[in-house]
Amino acid sequence: MTAPANPILNQSEEKWFNADSRFDKLYPLHIRQLGYRHWTSLEVAEEAARFLATGKGARILDIGSGVGKFCLAAAHYQPTAFYFGIEQRKDLVDYAETARNTLGLQNVSFIHGNFTDIDFKQYDHFYFYNSFFENIDNSSRIDESVEHTTELFNQYAWQLRKLLEKRPSGTRIATYHSTEDEMPESYHVVGTDMDDQLKFWMKA
Repeated sequence: MTAPANPILNQSEEKWFNADSRFDKLYPLHIRQLGYRHWTSLEVAEEAARFLATGKGARILDIGSGVGKFCLAAAHYQPTAFYFGIEQRKDLVDYAETARNTLGLQNVSFIHGNFTDIDFKQYDHFYFYNSFFENIDNSSRIDESVEHTTELFNQYAWQLRKLLEKRPSGTRIATYHSTEDEMPESYHVVGTDMDDQLKFWMKA
């Protein structure tokens, strides 16, 4: 499925970031309606990006990037870093790519696939908005195009924990609404925001 061309073109990049309601017009209505539960707000993205963009050229991976809102917003707020989103639903990747093209951002890339199939060594820091949770809460599902099971939730959390454990000291991850099942003991919370729902972690 290819995302339709967005009719709102030729706007300056800055205008899209005035409010979530404005930014979300980059997507069709049915995608906007999922935003309150599934897409990172601009405020959260700005705070998380500030923590993760540790220097020029930092490479940041969003694990389960959906329609790309975190990556796109972070790329705008912290333009010297590079942002990558991995997402298993092809249609959501298509919507993310369409939004990126409309915004004209050059420091963002989206990957269609599963996070278990990519090399975490290519990335410096990570963002995680609990993309596994829909496996254990059927009220939070984006759609039924992928399998949902409790076993997958446990498997994904275990795999991510193992991948993060292998990253070097100083690795950062920002989690939002996380159950923390995916976090290794070697990572410690160094800050919080959004009523403690947004947590900033660093590996010792």
